Amino acid sequence: MTRTWQITDLTDAARARIATARLAAAYGVPPLERARLLASLGAQLRLCLAKGGTWRLTLEAGTASPATGEAEAGRGVLHAVVTPSRDAAAAGQPPWRVTVPCPEAVPTADADVAVDDPAALAEALLGADEDTALVLERLTEQENLVDFHREELQQTNQGVVALHAELDAAGRAQRKAFAAERKARTEAENARRRLTFLADASAVLTASLDHHEIVRRLPELLVPEYAATVDVWLFDQDGDRPGPAHPAAAVVAARTGRPQYAAPYPGDLPGVDDQPPSALAPDRPLLCIPLPTRQAPLGVVTLSPPGERWDPDDAVMVIELTRRASTAIDHAQRYQHNRDIAETLQRALLTELPAPPGLAMAARYLPATHGLNIGGDWYDAFRQPDGGVIAVVGDVTGHGLRAAVMMSQLRTALRAYAVDGGSPGRLLTRLHTFLHHLQPDLFATAVIARFHPDEPTLTWAAAGHPPPVLRTPDGRVQTLDAKPGAMLGIPLKQEIADHTVPLAPGSTLALYTDGLVERRARGIDPGIARLAETLGSFGPAALETDLEGSADGILGPLLSDSERDDDVCLLLCHLRGTR
Repeated sequence: MTRTWQITDLTDAARARIATARLAAAYGVPPLERARLLASLGAQLRLCLAKGGTWRLTLEAGTASPATGEAEAGRGVLHAVVTPSRDAAAAGQPPWRVTVPCPEAVPTADADVAVDDPAALAEALLGADEDTALVLERLTEQENLVDFHREELQQTNQGVVALHAELDAAGRAQRKAFAAERKARTEAENARRRLTFLADASAVLTASLDHHEIVRRLPELLVPEYAATVDVWLFDQDGDRPGPAHPAAAVVAARTGRPQYAAPYPGDLPGVDDQPPSALAPDRPLLCIPLPTRQAPLGVVTLSPPGERWDPDDAVMVIELTRRASTAIDHAQRYQHNRDIAETLQRALLTELPAPPGLAMAARYLPATHGLNIGGDWYDAFRQPDGGVIAVVGDVTGHGLRAAVMMSQLRTALRAYAVDGGSPGRLLTRLHTFLHHLQPDLFATAVIARFHPDEPTLTWAAAGHPPPVLRTPDGRVQTLDAKPGAMLGIPLKQEIADHTVPLAPGSTLALYTDGLVERRARGIDPGIARLAETLGSFGPAALETDLEGSADGILGPLLSDSERDDDVCLLLCHLRGTR
């Protein structure tokens, strides 16, 4: 089916448009597609009228494309073509084409009604209004759908905004938590660093028993990390307080026993009193910390901060370290005081050696250099009423003043017992009974040798003591290790036996304590062997003419590897070559 209309004016265009609408409706073109067709056609016809001339509208329904003449797979279509006539002003222009689907291939009967009929025209207009209404209805649906989607989008945007706000709040909270965690980690690390420093510094300060060394090390520990300058001022032994040359805050600290802070501004340090700036350093803050003890402060430590002021936690740590330094200084001073007393007492009790005819003696006593190990070792030599000479070396267990006092009592008791002329074994037996009843919790070791000008033998006895070493005139050395008695004072009744050995002129006997020969890592036997080797290395002339030098010659090699943590006693007895 083909329909053609000549269009020269507006009336022709309206009739053609109405006819197209009725024909499209008759062919079952959907209303929406029909409205699109009429809108496009109306626009094109207005352009044609504006150009002028005669135009031809052709409508063709079928299943084939008028351009190609080929079927379109059984699908009905309606072609609309607007072409200019040959006499039109737009002749030669390409035709305007539009194609819409039409499900019905055969038009209805009313499709051929002339559009000049008013009733047909009115019906066509009403049909167009129905199409328009349908389009408007579809547009309303689309607007409602758009409004729905717009509201949904607005709600989504609000949700996104709320989510962003929550995420932002969560981010701020997380950043705050991270900042708090970093701060806590930093504070924990600083606390660990301070505790580690305090422990290490305390170990350094307490390692020495010399208070001068402790005072020297304290500034080395604090400068420059925790203080710029450190001044340690110790009071005199008579208790005098700091003089005018020291800051006034140091005087207040000494008087009150509380740390003082002198600066132009408050220090806000825990446990520290604020004072005006020091006249000696008005522009520099000073922290004056007393060195406390149970009786009175030992002195005052004055420090200046490493920067403009102290961190409160650093100040607390410095005060604690100063307190520990005070304890270490107090212990070192007490130790030195007790050591001096014990050493003075022991040296006062050591006997001046006798000089009997035909017998030379040389003694050496060296106090321990580590610890309060003074007071246990002793030597003595004296004459008996029958002309014999007693030589003894002993060692009281324990150290300090108590051991020194016990040593003096044993020395006095031995001299008293020797007046009766007892043998070495008998004297040690009586000392054993005396010590057991006098001090049940103290023990002692001792070795006694007896020389007599009328006897060519040496009588000796030992009680738990290292054996004597005897050098004969020909240079041979023997250890007198015959069965000794047990330690003196143990809860056991014992009779200590005497031993004798021939003694020729030119012989030398060495009595000693374990501090000379015993080493913790190697025991005592190698030390005794070294002593015997050293004693045997001397020539007869050296022992005969310079026994004092020989004693020093023994101490040198034997103590070269010693830490001197125990007293050392050595007593050399040389029987001269001619009596």
